[in-house]
Amino acid sequence: MTTPFPFTAVVGQDDLRLALLLNAVSPAVGGVLVRGEKGTAKSTAVRALSALLPEVRVVPGCRFSCDPGAPDPACPDGPHEQGPGAKRPARMVELPVGASEDRLVGALDIERALAEGVKAFEPGLLADAHRGILYVDEVNLLHDHLVDLLLDAAAMGASYVEREGVSVRHAARFLLVGTMNPEEGELRPQLLDRFGLTVEVAASREPDQRVEVVRRRLAYDDDPAGFAARWADEEASVRQRIVAARELLPSVRLGDGALRQIAATCAAFEVDGMRADIVMARTATALAAWAGRTDVLAEDVRQAALLALPHRRRRNPFDAPGLDEDKLDETLEEFAEPEDDDDPDPDGGGPDGGGGQPSPDAGPQDGDTDARPEAGENGQPQASGAGEQSAVRASEPFRTKVLSVPGIGEGAAGRRSRARTEHGRTTGARRPRGALTKLHLAATVQAAAPHQRARGRSGPGLVVRRDDLRQATREGREGNLVLFVVDASGSMAARQRMSAVKGAVLSLLLDAYQRRDKVGLVTFRGSAADVALPPTSSVDAAAVRLESLPTGGRTPLAAGLLKAHDVLRVERLRDPARRALVVVVTDGRATGGPEPVALASRAARLFAAEGVASVVVDCESGPVRLGLAGQLAGELGGTAVTLDELRADSIAGLVKDVQRRAA
Repeated sequence: MTTPFPFTAVVGQDDLRLALLLNAVSPAVGGVLVRGEKGTAKSTAVRALSALLPEVRVVPGCRFSCDPGAPDPACPDGPHEQGPGAKRPARMVELPVGASEDRLVGALDIERALAEGVKAFEPGLLADAHRGILYVDEVNLLHDHLVDLLLDAAAMGASYVEREGVSVRHAARFLLVGTMNPEEGELRPQLLDRFGLTVEVAASREPDQRVEVVRRRLAYDDDPAGFAARWADEEASVRQRIVAARELLPSVRLGDGALRQIAATCAAFEVDGMRADIVMARTATALAAWAGRTDVLAEDVRQAALLALPHRRRRNPFDAPGLDEDKLDETLEEFAEPEDDDDPDPDGGGPDGGGGQPSPDAGPQDGDTDARPEAGENGQPQASGAGEQSAVRASEPFRTKVLSVPGIGEGAAGRRSRARTEHGRTTGARRPRGALTKLHLAATVQAAAPHQRARGRSGPGLVVRRDDLRQATREGREGNLVLFVVDASGSMAARQRMSAVKGAVLSLLLDAYQRRDKVGLVTFRGSAADVALPPTSSVDAAAVRLESLPTGGRTPLAAGLLKAHDVLRVERLRDPARRALVVVVTDGRATGGPEPVALASRAARLFAAEGVASVVVDCESGPVRLGLAGQLAGELGGTAVTLDELRADSIAGLVKDVQRRAA
């Protein structure tokens, strides 16, 4: 067995370690979502935590880790009698991104259930993680239906498997920890809200701290057991402190004053629902227990807000998570309980500070607020050529019409185009290819019925063979690759016009986020085209590139289309099941180089020949219009919409499919 890196040897990352420890003290806090760039010890810290958790007593032979002191009366392996049980270390179970639903919640043997009426159940990862840690690396890449199942189990403390009238339930209480790199895409706000705490992690910029990180990692790699032994005393001390805090937790008092501060803070930051209030209360209580106190102080409420609220304030994927600490301090000070003296300081500047003084660790977070304006430097560099204009701001986004890819695909689950999926409405049945996952009961009975006499059926039960089983075929929605090809040439450079164009693209990006698409961004101007953003699940990264996009120069339309064609070719090798939707944002003009119009026409016909779904957003304006964007759409084999027609509330026409080649 591999020796884990010691938790106490992790350098820095104080917020991450505190959030994990608070959940170890009180799993009711609701888990931790760790957001940060790659290589910041996210996985290392989570895996190290499992070694600190106290051992658990389990019923011998129970696959669901029942507590022998209070066994689950509904345990599928039960009933169990109370007894001393056996001790074992708390488990840390990892959920792979590509796991199936059966692997997560467990699987029923449908054949035995139908033929024998036996609930033959193979436990999944939720059962393995009971009374331990369930760790999901890259949780933002996990399919939405798996995340829903995971968070439902975490909230209810139980997992339910329901199939064709057969039901199995077992306890599933665990510490849920997810890690993610925001560059690879965000979680939905509804899912973010289900994680109790969120921590932002980043690599230190201090040379001395970075040196210490490297020194400890090299020492661990050279001799894991010896390195762990050097930290054994610190590990034992933290383990004992967790046990002591757990024992103290029921005695911690959450007074009315602290509750008012919690409620006022959640109201001041306009978080949705009441989950934030409950999580803050549980976190503040765990903080007091961790500090060895039986009363919750204002400093506990402040720290709880910093951990529980930032991810609950996002209204769209382009909002950076975070919390205004000055506003937090003002709110806590305003609702602090008055001190018991004759002359309270009306400015909150007393020796106790009212709990509103910034914590010593607030410095790095203050620095983060200045990082966002610099994000534009990652976009296209501004050239010094004549005629170039600086980037303009996008207009307000709006709800767009539905653009979809024709036909039926088999790509990743999403919300844009029709597809054969594991979830959706049942459209038919087929013989299963591999393991049966979704039984079509009527088709199975119909297949087995003619053979009952030959199989010697004598009782009420149906004699079912494996060849009789039928898999339900279902139709749902898939996510697509939406590749934006944006004209940034001089003909688009009027400030009001470019602002409207950017607003339209931003609106389509929001739509892509909601429909679980991958997005990419190709821009063309001057004499060439550039891949401003390779295909990614991070629509906010696309928004940053769009924000910093300058304009000017000629219109190399052919270069833009050829660059987009090359991006699609590479992406098709990486993800062949994901269908593409190309959105060309242009006025249709083509200038620069020899025969620019003919070259653009030939490039467009490449997309039509390969059956790539496309739409042209016509940005032409003015009283005289040439209709060049419409001609381009015809050569692409797609359709054209104006900026006005793109709006969902427009009366200019019906919602269109992107392509009508099949007609």
